[in-house]
Amino acid sequence: MAAEERVSSPTECAGTLVDELYNFRDHFVERFGLEKAGDKEVEVEKKMKECLQKLEFYQGDIKNKSMIQLLRGRILNVLYKYSPEAEEALSRAVKLDPKLVEAWNHLGECYWKKDDVSAAKNCFTGALNHSKNKVSLRNLSMVLRQLSGPPVEKVKLIEESVQRAKEAVQLDVKDGTSWSILGNAYLCQFFGTGQNPMILKQCMQAYGQAEKDPVAQGNPDLYFNRAVAYKYQEEYLLALEGFDTAAQLDPSWVEARTKETELLSYLKDVQEMVETKGKAKTKKIESLIKSLGERDLGTYSTGQYTNKAGKSVNIARCRLNDLQVKVNEGKVVMGAVVCNVHSNELVPFTFCMMDEDQTCVAVTVYNLAQGAGMKIGDRMAIPEPCVKKVKLSHKGTEISFGSIIVDSPRFLIVNGRALGANKEALAVLSVSTVSE
Repeated sequence: MAAEERVSSPTECAGTLVDELYNFRDHFVERFGLEKAGDKEVEVEKKMKECLQKLEFYQGDIKNKSMIQLLRGRILNVLYKYSPEAEEALSRAVKLDPKLVEAWNHLGECYWKKDDVSAAKNCFTGALNHSKNKVSLRNLSMVLRQLSGPPVEKVKLIEESVQRAKEAVQLDVKDGTSWSILGNAYLCQFFGTGQNPMILKQCMQAYGQAEKDPVAQGNPDLYFNRAVAYKYQEEYLLALEGFDTAAQLDPSWVEARTKETELLSYLKDVQEMVETKGKAKTKKIESLIKSLGERDLGTYSTGQYTNKAGKSVNIARCRLNDLQVKVNEGKVVMGAVVCNVHSNELVPFTFCMMDEDQTCVAVTVYNLAQGAGMKIGDRMAIPEPCVKKVKLSHKGTEISFGSIIVDSPRFLIVNGRALGANKEALAVLSVSTVSE
C-alpha cells in the first residue's frame, strides 16, 4: 500500500503563497525581460493585492496569531516603497512572538524605507540576537554605513559594515544580494579609508559575483553603484552602460538616467575643450606658451622626485607628445592651463593643459580639496604622469581624447610651488541605497 501524501497545513499553504509573491518580484526581469522592467512595480502591486485576498482564505484556520501578522506584513512589505500597514502588522508580529526573526527583518526593512535608520538597526541587531542569518547581517551592513558620527567613528562603522556583509556572504555564497551589499561596503571603505586599490579590486569582484545571481541581476542598485566605481576608474563606457541598465531596470529612477546624461555631456565637453585648446584665441595661446619656463618645474628641476612610496627617483622632462598610454615612470611634463571643464560633480577636478608644442590633453585630478582647483593661466608640472586614451561610442555619440590621471594633488607643482598635503581631501562618494 502506497504511503499517504502529506497534506500541507494552512500555515504552510499561506507561506508558500507569500514565497511565490516574492519570487515573482525578484525574478520579474528574468521572466519577462528588460523591456518589461518598467511594469514591475505595477505588476507586483497587483500580485500583492491578490495575495492579500487569498490570505483571508487561510487565516481563519491559522491558530498562530503572530504568524498571521507576519504573513500579512510580508505581503504588504513586498513593494520597495514604505507601507505603514506593513509596519503595523510586523510590529504586532514581534510583540506576539519576540523570537520571530523573519518579522524583525521585515520590520527593519520597513523602518529603512521610512528613513528611520536607528530603528532599522535595532531590528536587525535584535534579530541577530536570536539567530545569525544572512538577511539581518547584510541589512545591518547597509544600515551601519548610513549612521552619522565623527570621521574616526565613521571609519569604524564602515569597517564593521564590511565585516557584517562578509559574514552574510559566508552563510550563502550564491546569494547575489549579499554579494552586492558587500560590494557597496567595499566601495564605501575604498573612498572613506584612503583609497587602497586592493579594496576597489575586492569591490569589483563582489559585484561580479552578485551579477551571477538572477535576483541581483534585476536590482538596479547593482549596476548604478558599479557604474560609480567604473566612473572613478575612468572606465567611462562601462559606467555609461551601467547607469543605462539601472535606468532601464527602474525607469522611475531619475537619478540613474541623469547620471548617464551628465557623464556623456561631461565627456563631450572634455573632448571639445581638448580639440579646441579650451577655445583659446591665438594670442592667448601664444601668451600662455611664452609664460612657460624652467622655474615652473619647481623642485623637479633638480631631476629628483620622491614618489608615493617615499622613494627618491630620477625624473627628466618630456613633451606631452612623447608620453605613452601608461604610467610614464621617470618623466615629468609641464604645461599651462587653458581651461577648466565644468562638471556637476566635485570629483574629479578637470582642466586642459597645453605645452610648448601646443599639444593639449585633459587632466583629471582626484582628491583635490574644494576651492583648490587650478585657474586658466596656471603653469603645471606633473611627475610620472598616468596617461589614458579615452575612446568610446555610446548611443550614437563618439568620444575620443587623451587624458592624464592624477590621483593625488600633493605631487603637483603649480606656478613653481608644490600644492602639498593641505590641498588634498578624500573623494565624496554617492552610493545608491534605493533598494539594497
